[in-house]
Amino acid sequence: MTRRYLPSTLTRLADEWEADGPEVLDPVVADDDGEETEYAALMTAADASAELLAGLPDGRRRRVVVVAETATAEGPITWRDVVAVHVDDRDDADPDDDLAWWATQEIGDLLGSL
Repeated sequence: MTRRYLPSTLTRLADEWEADGPEVLDPVVADDDGEETEYAALMTAADASAELLAGLPDGRRRRVVVVAETATAEGPITWRDVVAVHVDDRDDADPDDDLAWWATQEIGDLLGSL
């Protein structure tokens, strides 16, 4: 399996939640399944998410990374492929802060809390 880290935003995640799966925009792929490698891939995707936040209103400026496991490093992703979502715990969080982990079954609750 290949672990893919998809940069996103809360607005995009809310829109995609109603679709078949998250949009695949320049995913970051971990070179191996080592903990340090996966963390580096997560934070690289978080940096890309931060770039997507420019101009968004308050309440929606949180880095979001959707994590999926797929057979290959390319192609579409369905919600069945998603294993977790990582999100800042507040707007405009420090770029060095870790992201909070959300299980896939909690995505609806995450979006409903905003």
